[in-house]
Amino acid sequence: MSTEEVTAKISTMDIADLVFVDEAAGSDESGSGSKSAPYKTPQAAVAHIADQPEDKQEALKIVVKKAGEEEYSPVTPSALKKAKKAHELALKKAKKQAEQEARDKEQDEARQAEEQRKLEESKKVVLTEDSSLPRARLIRIADAKNSRNTRVKVSGWVSRHRVQGKDMMFIVLRDGTGYLQCVLNNRLCHTYDALTLTLESSVTLVGEIKEVPEGKTAPDGHELIVDFWEVVGKAPGGDEAVSNLFDKDSDPSVLLKQRHLVIRGERASSVLKVRSRVMRAFRDHFDSVGYNEVTPPCMVQTQVEGGSTLFSFNYYGEEAYLTQSSQLYLETCLPSMGAVYTMNESYRAEKSNTRRHLSEYTHCEAEIPFITFNDLLDGIEFMVKDVVDRVWAEPETRAMIEKLNPDFKPMTEPFIRMRYEDAIKWLNEHGIKRAEDQQDFEFGDDIPEAPERHMTDTIGKPILLTHFPVPIKAFYMPPTKDDPRVTESVDLLMPTVGEIVGGSMRIWDYDVLMAAYKREGLDPKPYYWYLDQRKYGSCPHGGFGLGIERFLAWMTNSFTVRDCCLYPRFKDVCQP
Repeated sequence: MSTEEVTAKISTMDIADLVFVDEAAGSDESGSGSKSAPYKTPQAAVAHIADQPEDKQEALKIVVKKAGEEEYSPVTPSALKKAKKAHELALKKAKKQAEQEARDKEQDEARQAEEQRKLEESKKVVLTEDSSLPRARLIRIADAKNSRNTRVKVSGWVSRHRVQGKDMMFIVLRDGTGYLQCVLNNRLCHTYDALTLTLESSVTLVGEIKEVPEGKTAPDGHELIVDFWEVVGKAPGGDEAVSNLFDKDSDPSVLLKQRHLVIRGERASSVLKVRSRVMRAFRDHFDSVGYNEVTPPCMVQTQVEGGSTLFSFNYYGEEAYLTQSSQLYLETCLPSMGAVYTMNESYRAEKSNTRRHLSEYTHCEAEIPFITFNDLLDGIEFMVKDVVDRVWAEPETRAMIEKLNPDFKPMTEPFIRMRYEDAIKWLNEHGIKRAEDQQDFEFGDDIPEAPERHMTDTIGKPILLTHFPVPIKAFYMPPTKDDPRVTESVDLLMPTVGEIVGGSMRIWDYDVLMAAYKREGLDPKPYYWYLDQRKYGSCPHGGFGLGIERFLAWMTNSFTVRDCCLYPRFKDVCQP
């Protein structure tokens, strides 16, 4: 039959009796079988006909427009047969799927009913402590090793939870001093609290500390065989369960928002514990070398590191700032207290989102009278090594550091001492270019973080980088006698982190300091009290500042300093 004959035959049919299929432009999902909304496949057309009343099915005919053709043609017998077979298979598959879904629903309902029955039954199980057993001694988890074979009571939070069969349950308890595996058997596992226990619930457990059987493992090699327990504060489950709020792969913004819960994790809590030990070690170090601790104000009306990074606020109608550094105040203490230090917060309003910057950080600063520049370098090196040795000597802290940073070892070799000018040569010799123009570095350039880090990581050892040019350093840093272009200044650079200490000698001559104020465009009047230190018995002196978070990032192999403080503050983040 010719195309003209086919077209003529279709034209004699009632359009209401036609089901249209356009293999190029049709859609099985949105089509209706009309000419304006055709199906894409004959199978969809067959299904359409099957859905019609039986008395109308016989009259309906399928017409098809092939891809590339202009007119519709009646469906061929072979195509119609294939479409009907596919439709029948689809019906069988749908029926089978519906039957399976019905069975699954029935089983799920039965399972839920059984779980509900068990929960209702569990409410009848009431635990009471056996008064015939020895009186339990209240302990912390840290005391568990010395409490083996003793009946104890211990409270904490459910860090991990596992059910084994219907008569055994394991809880890994955390109380801030350690982790303890707890074993619950039989009736202890049948209570309502046991069946609905959630992570981060607080609980109290009573039982006997026993060494784990040979071949088994548990924190510290022992476990609590529980004979009584109770829930103190139940954490939510379902959508509010802590495991649904974040995980180790969550975006950093999510982890920051949930920081109050993140710090419960093993790594985060270990870093914060190491931080506590490190700060104590710094204080012990300074005490051992005869420094006195002072606590300077955080609200000030002077700047130390440049006006662009000052946080300002209204102080009873006057402009004031959050301190960038306590250095100037420390210097005033030298005539009355000798060498001094502080562990104080400092604030920098840098609009920086790098992994080593914070807007608020813990600043360990010291000032020492009657010293030379070499004395200052020796003191910085000794301090860092001594603090590391003190922390390393504590078995518990050392174990945490070794887990956080398996490659960490105390330093025994002398730190490398490199002048700024030699660092410029090193960068140029190793093909490191300035980012802004891809040219070699020149004397006077401020070395950015990335090239500095590359150099430090390549050398792989601590570097005391010294003698920076006058224009790129703070106003109070004195030029050297042998080369007035550079200052008696130092940055301590550590592999993987970069700068963790910045220090210098301080200008102690009144006229030289006044000239520095003029050079920097600073009004000396607000600094009258600082200038007086140069009038009333001045002396050569120097000092330094160390960022505790950067020091911790180096020790614990933390990717960012934000993980090394309790609640990090930086651009756009000031909560929780």
